[in-house]
Amino acid sequence: MSVRADLVVRDAELLVTMTGEELPGGWVAIADGLVSAIGRPGDEPRAATTVDAGGGLVTPGLINTHHHIFQNLTRSYRPVVNADLLTWLHVLGETWTALDEEAAYVSAWIGLAELALGGCTTSSDHLHIHPAARLIDAEIAAAREVGLRFHPARGGMDLRPEEGGVIPPAAVQDIDTILEDCERLVATHHDPGHGAMVRIAIGPSSMFDSTPELMREARQLADRLDVRLHTHLAQVPDEEAFCMGRFGRGAVELFDDLGWASDRSWVAHCIFPGEDGIRRLGERGTGVAHCPSSNMLICQGLAPVAELRAAGVPVGLGCDGSASTDHASLWLEARTALLIGRARHGSQAMSARDVLSIATRGSAACLGREGELGILAPGACGDLVVWPLEGIPFAGALSDPVEAWLRCGPVAARHTVVAGRPVVRDGVLTVDGVEDMLARHRTIAAAWQKGT
Repeated sequence: MSVRADLVVRDAELLVTMTGEELPGGWVAIADGLVSAIGRPGDEPRAATTVDAGGGLVTPGLINTHHHIFQNLTRSYRPVVNADLLTWLHVLGETWTALDEEAAYVSAWIGLAELALGGCTTSSDHLHIHPAARLIDAEIAAAREVGLRFHPARGGMDLRPEEGGVIPPAAVQDIDTILEDCERLVATHHDPGHGAMVRIAIGPSSMFDSTPELMREARQLADRLDVRLHTHLAQVPDEEAFCMGRFGRGAVELFDDLGWASDRSWVAHCIFPGEDGIRRLGERGTGVAHCPSSNMLICQGLAPVAELRAAGVPVGLGCDGSASTDHASLWLEARTALLIGRARHGSQAMSARDVLSIATRGSAACLGREGELGILAPGACGDLVVWPLEGIPFAGALSDPVEAWLRCGPVAARHTVVAGRPVVRDGVLTVDGVEDMLARHRTIAAAWQKGT
């Protein structure tokens, strides 16, 4: 049987499909952006482009389910490096009101390039502050240039500080402005088809800064447009107290009552859902973006990942904002998730394969793309990573390439392929203009941080 192939990845030390197969020496063929076949050594098809995976581990591309990419303009920002979440938001919120199209485009270009170098092939972005128009359009332009699959969530905040909100007035928008822009973005950019490179979600920011009216109307709009919903939930203990004091209900209960607890939604963090909250989310099929580094740095806790998964909650991986995590390496987030899982529940509670499943299939479920992303199988998107398993960091790691991938290292991608196109090859971005983008990024960041 002949196999169509525009690109073939071959000679893997181990190919992990995430559909139950692990193939020593395996290969993957991609045609028209989709996987056309996988196989064992000896029957590889010919293709115009061949990618050498010799000595490496091949996995589906990692999927980032929560980010605030523009925040890479304020990484390691001295005034808030030891701040709690609400202080951090208050201080940085004033700085972020300088965000414009140029800053959104440049920060997204750099952020998505960083993700690609770390083995990410699809990223969401929760752009929750909109002091200027068409910021997500600028991010989408950057994603198309870098070559990553992109799922931006058009965020919004309508609760003013005098009403109990936590962000500056310049970042607050009225409900109509937020939802009209959501509808425009869906009409302009959203692709519901198989293999889509861009999909839009609707994302009021959180219970701290989005009114119940915005949350309800966002849910109704998402239903009408058939797009996904994203927000922060159960992120810090103060959120539960805020919701109880203002609405007489806990955060997850309120989330449920507003119609958001469904398989159309995925939420970030979910550190403090409580037993009843875990049950509700599991019954409704709501996904959770696990952001381990950010949770430890500014959110005061560790998400109950094992409990969420046991309850049937789809759990994916996220790196969160570049001003809270200060990096965009999904490999590092995956390793941190492995360590936390074992620290919480013992040495048998979390394996590298468990975390790989969270970062691929679990993340795909959060984005509503099960069977399309996060696996390597005929008809799935042609997104994969070749991870190096050679050199001093891997000396002696001979028996289990998957465990070695996450225990040894640190590791960056040798090759990152999206829709059958190498975005990273031999550890280097294939798109031109990196130095120019870095210079533009530095100019913007310096202007934002002047005097600190």
